[in-house]
Amino acid sequence: MIDTHCHVHDRKFDDDRDAVIARARAAGITEMVTIAEDLADSRVAVATAQRYGIRSAIGIHPHEAKNAPDDLAAHLRAMLDEPSVVAIGETGLDYYYRHSPREAQAQVLRTQLCVARETGMPVVFHQRDAFDDFTSILREEWTSGMRGIVHCFTGTAAEAATITGEFGLLLGIGGVVTFPNAGALREAVTAAGAERIVLETDCPYLAPVPMRGKRNEPAFVAHTAEKVRELLGMPLDALIAVTDENARRLFSL
Repeated sequence: MIDTHCHVHDRKFDDDRDAVIARARAAGITEMVTIAEDLADSRVAVATAQRYGIRSAIGIHPHEAKNAPDDLAAHLRAMLDEPSVVAIGETGLDYYYRHSPREAQAQVLRTQLCVARETGMPVVFHQRDAFDDFTSILREEWTSGMRGIVHCFTGTAAEAATITGEFGLLLGIGGVVTFPNAGALREAVTAAGAERIVLETDCPYLAPVPMRGKRNEPAFVAHTAEKVRELLGMPLDALIAVTDENARRLFSL
């Protein structure tokens, strides 16, 4: 299995990162993409990925948009040559929390989309309570041939259809799909099908059932895979084969 969105470079893993990576390998996790949230975090993500032989994404989370430098594009381009880097992100819009003004979030998102468009890199998106503005920006900035994923997708079947159908994006499905109150998300996953899905943990956050309340880690993606397999009515090995291939194609692994 491939964990397409984790934060194993996060400080919450500083005391036992070696063991966490070892448990992931033992659980059959063949690839992990550790995702950055700002420029300093991007450098940590790259260094961690290089140390452990995993992958990284570099970018500015919408929460951190207010602190982005004016020459953000140049900073990102300078890091894209690092061999572990496979994507730009996570970037997007978050209106649930108001850590950065909406205008700053939009500008930083557009800058990262511009770099992705110019370099051919895929984009890892974060979208929360901002669907209309998010899709509006994509309609202006997204072009044919661009690749990306809406990570931690928790929307409706109709939103999933727009994301996958109009823009050709993948849905990153994590532990939320196992939560008791996630009926709408389970309907969206069933409607989308395995061909539009990749698996993720978003660790150390959002541990799936039966690990709720614990620090999440890449090995726990197996619980999400089992729930998605159940929803789609397919064998686990078939689901893993499809979602892994989706991830490989997305990130050019």
